[in-house]
Amino acid sequence: MLKHRGFPGRLPGTDFQFIVRRPNPKGVTALTRRERFRDRKPMDRRADAAFMQALLQQFGDQPFERGNLDAGRLSWLFGREVLPAEDPFDPASYEALLVIDMEAAQLSFPDAFEGKIL
Repeated sequence: MLKHRGFPGRLPGTDFQFIVRRPNPKGVTALTRRERFRDRKPMDRRADAAFMQALLQQFGDQPFERGNLDAGRLSWLFGREVLPAEDPFDPASYEALLVIDMEAAQLSFPDAFEGKIL
């Protein structure tokens, strides 16, 4: 499992984690598309925006390996702002390549592009 050095571990002041420290001994948690409903709590939405900002700062528009990025946090963005960068895509692999859909991310998280969150 690739460890992304310099990537924030969590949203400051909260328990919303962005990375995992070690591989899951029970197996890799698969990425799935989670539905974001309008009634989500403001802190959940802020965690998504901060995570997107961290992804943008670390990777930009280049493909990146999933590595130690938290599957739960990625799943909130997967299928919309974060897309598979390879075909076939294995959602249960730490080596899976992902890419940010810059247009979708700009529409969903405009403040992340301006660096206003972290």
